[in-house]
Amino acid sequence: MKIIRQLPEMQAYAEQQRALGKTLGFVPTMGALHEGHLSLIHRAKKENHQVIVSIFVNPTQFGVNEDFDQYPRNLEADSALAKEAGADVIFSPIASDMYPAHFSTRITMGTIAEGLCGKYRSGHFDGVAIVVNKLFHLVNPHRAYFGQKDAQQVQVIRQMVADLNMRVEIIACPIIREADGLAMSSRNAYLSEKERVSARLLNQALLKGCQYIKEGHENPQELHQMMKEFLESDPQIQIQYIEILHPTTLEPVSTLKTPLMIALAVFIGNTRLIDNTIID
Repeated sequence: MKIIRQLPEMQAYAEQQRALGKTLGFVPTMGALHEGHLSLIHRAKKENHQVIVSIFVNPTQFGVNEDFDQYPRNLEADSALAKEAGADVIFSPIASDMYPAHFSTRITMGTIAEGLCGKYRSGHFDGVAIVVNKLFHLVNPHRAYFGQKDAQQVQVIRQMVADLNMRVEIIACPIIREADGLAMSSRNAYLSEKERVSARLLNQALLKGCQYIKEGHENPQELHQMMKEFLESDPQIQIQYIEILHPTTLEPVSTLKTPLMIALAVFIGNTRLIDNTIID
């Protein structure tokens, strides 16, 4: 497996592989790899000749008082996991190369980035958009793979790709969960043992929401209240949002007609967790 740190080297490698007729699958990450990331690499390996995994903790998507400095970084361990999963290249650029002095370009994503997490993390998705745009130009992939856990991020990136006529296919892959249903996340490591027990309620709430819809109920406000009461039964959980939306437009729905998505964000202690489910 090859490790690339320099931007021109990454571009040259991608051009060379494309010239040889190779298809490039790309898995962008911030490191701290877990089974969720590895499932993306496995999928990319099945569908492409070469798999490139980026490991870059992107400063522009972290807000004030968020966990940029504490975010786990272990390139050696992440590279070993990626290699075992089938990665051919690790692209781990240097922050000062990605954002040199006097870097001033911005991308504003508009309405699709304003709800859900965007409502509470000002500028977050603009930061995601600029780094993914840069990565796409550097890696030049045929396909890029993202986890459905970050559902709003997937739709933001799809919007950017469509708006800018970028020639890359965006593939959303299913959420990978722990045995007790908790969606895998790098931030799960922040949870204490007691908080980890409380975190199980997120998926349980989503399952209750799915069952509520299958029973034929049609009122989104009643579904919201039911899930809210269930989560608030645990005093460690502080709800940031519970939303019932169309899974593509991310617009709120007026009735529980499928397809739709239930998305939620909570704080357990100081750790912010998100989860969602799509009902089709």
